[in-house]
Amino acid sequence: MEGLESLPTVIGIAAVAPALLVLWLVIAADERPGPPGLVWASFLLGAASISLLGYARALFAGIPGLTDDPTWAMVLHAVFGIAAPEEIVKILVILAVSTQRARTADPMDTVVYGAAAGLGFAAYENLIYLLSYPEMWRTLAVLRSVLTVPFHGALGVIAGAYIAIARSGRALGAHRRDSLAFIRTPLLIVLAPITLHACYDLPLLTLQQHPEIVGLGRRALEGAGMLFGFGTIALAVRLVRRIGAHHAPHTDVSRERLAQLRSMWALTFAGGAAGFAGTAFLISSLRHWYSNPERSVTMVLVPLGVTSILIGIVLLVLTSAAYFFGRNRMRTVAPAIPVRQ
Repeated sequence: MEGLESLPTVIGIAAVAPALLVLWLVIAADERPGPPGLVWASFLLGAASISLLGYARALFAGIPGLTDDPTWAMVLHAVFGIAAPEEIVKILVILAVSTQRARTADPMDTVVYGAAAGLGFAAYENLIYLLSYPEMWRTLAVLRSVLTVPFHGALGVIAGAYIAIARSGRALGAHRRDSLAFIRTPLLIVLAPITLHACYDLPLLTLQQHPEIVGLGRRALEGAGMLFGFGTIALAVRLVRRIGAHHAPHTDVSRERLAQLRSMWALTFAGGAAGFAGTAFLISSLRHWYSNPERSVTMVLVPLGVTSILIGIVLLVLTSAAYFFGRNRMRTVAPAIPVRQ
């Protein structure tokens, strides 16, 4: 009973699984993945970078107090109290890992390192939030996995993309028509993630500090937060496609492989969602079974949770097997397929 109340294992899985799933999608979407050791190093260092937030925040601690206006103080807190420290520590991780690769390496590697660093940060932050509010961990897990986790990953992708453009700008076509790109791109490495992060947090901070806001005003602020969140993800996708278009080999093999991967990721997401939902439902049902004398309903519902878990496991196993066997088959037949001119 005590183990069911705390749910440390399930909470840990709920915190880390969404970040790992998104990371898997990013890695698999790369046509020529880089060294896996550096990807996992980025993920772990991104999680560990939270320990540096105290030092980063100390650099900007006095800025929100420069004004007595509460609105401007909140804006400065969103920028310098939250966004700047978090994004700076993630950018330092991306720079530290990307410099281990030669400047001539595939720029998409740096994008993947950025995603890994952002998702590692999100996974550890998820764990902190879910353990801090165990009574509502299921709601938090769902809400954060839908937007917050991909949002942090997208910010890492954006920083990584601009780092890649700064290092390989001419190869990516960034400096051919814009003589100021070599100045603007390094600035965007820092300014773009910080600005987007602050714009995402500001409506949420407003709602937190002014709970009296209700009705249309509340809906507008919530919509603004979601707009900036999903807009950041869309920008990250655009930058990935821009960089990938210059380096992905346009062969029949690559097109077939990417088409297979897209369908596999849909099955992977469905399997992970079914497994997670089944686990949460099963644990909740067991807790209800122990605490409620009326157990007939629970005895009917528990098999549904078990079935959901089994469906999720089957989907994940089948998708993983199809990916690995399909990858080997594609490598085997690759020389026999001509390059499309």
